[in-house]
Amino acid sequence: MDINEIAHLAGVSRATVSRYLNNGYVSQEKRKLISKVIQETGYVPSQSAQQLRTGKTNLVGVIIPKIYSQSVARMLDGVTEGFLGTDYHTLLSSTNNDPKEEVRCLKALAERPRVDGVILMATVVTIDHLKALKALSVPVVILGQELEGYSCVYHEDYRASFDVTKLVLKDSHHPGYIGVRPDDVAAGEMRHRGFVDACHAAGIEPSPSAYAIGDFTVESGYLCCEQIMEQAPETDAIVCASDDMAYGAITCLREYGHRVPEDVQITGIGDSELSRILMPSVTSVHLFYKTSGKEAAKMLLDAMDNGDEIARQLKMGYEVYSRNSTR
Repeated sequence: MDINEIAHLAGVSRATVSRYLNNGYVSQEKRKLISKVIQETGYVPSQSAQQLRTGKTNLVGVIIPKIYSQSVARMLDGVTEGFLGTDYHTLLSSTNNDPKEEVRCLKALAERPRVDGVILMATVVTIDHLKALKALSVPVVILGQELEGYSCVYHEDYRASFDVTKLVLKDSHHPGYIGVRPDDVAAGEMRHRGFVDACHAAGIEPSPSAYAIGDFTVESGYLCCEQIMEQAPETDAIVCASDDMAYGAITCLREYGHRVPEDVQITGIGDSELSRILMPSVTSVHLFYKTSGKEAAKMLLDAMDNGDEIARQLKMGYEVYSRNSTR
C-alpha cells in the first residue's frame, strides 16, 4: 500500500493525498474520503519518505546518566509524558554516569542529525560537553544542570540542602556530610555549599573529618558513613546528598549500634518512595523531578515546533519533609 493506491481508492490525485499527509490545504469533502480510506486500509505513511520531504525525523534524543536512579526515572517519566499526544517519539541513551559517553552521544547526534531535538541530563558540564553542544544543529534543553546560554530546567539544590541542614542543626552540634563528586555542580557543589553555609549560619565549623564523597548509591552511603564515624565519632547528624546514600548511612549506623535519630540524625535529598516507608522514615527534600521533565519537554517542543531560539531557564522549587530520622 502506497500513496498512489490511497489516491486511487479515494478518487483523488496523488498531490491531494500528499497535501493531506503533510497538513496542507485539502477540501473537507476530499479530506473525509482520504481519511476513510486510510482508516479502512490501516495505511501508515513512510517515515523515511516524510523525513525526505520535511527534513524532520519526529524523534527526540534523550541522554540520561543511568536507568536505575529514582530521580532520573522520575524526570524521564515527566519527559515521556510531555511528548504524549504529539508527533514525537523519544530515543533513549544511557551513559552509566560516564561524562565521556555523554559527549560521545552528543557528537553522534551532531555528525548526522538523527533527531529533531535533544534533552540532556548531564552529570557534569566539561569543555568537551560545550564543544559538542555547540556543534548540534537541533534545539537542546539541559535537564538537571544550569548552563548559561542554553535552555535549562534545574533544581534549587543549594537552598534545598541549606534548609534540610538547618533543620537538623536545631538539635545537633557535630554535623557530617556525605556528598558526591564536586564537578557535578548541581548535586555535588551546590548541595555541599548549602550544607556548609547552613553550618556557618548556625555558628558551627563543620569538621573535614566528617566529610566523605560517595556516588549516589546505597553502598557508597554505607562506606562513607563508616569512614565518618571512624574519623569523627562525635558526629551526631549526617546530611546526605541523596536518599540512597542516606539509606546506606542508616544501615551502617544500625550495624555499629548507633540509634537513629537518638544518637545520629540522618537526612537525604530526593524524597523517593522508600523514604516514606523505611523504619525510620527518612527526612528528605522533595524535588519536583517529574514536573521538571515535563517542563523540559514543553521547552523543547516550543523550540522544535515554533522555532523558539531564546535560551530559557527554569528553576524548580522544593519542599522539606521532616520524618523520623531526625529529632
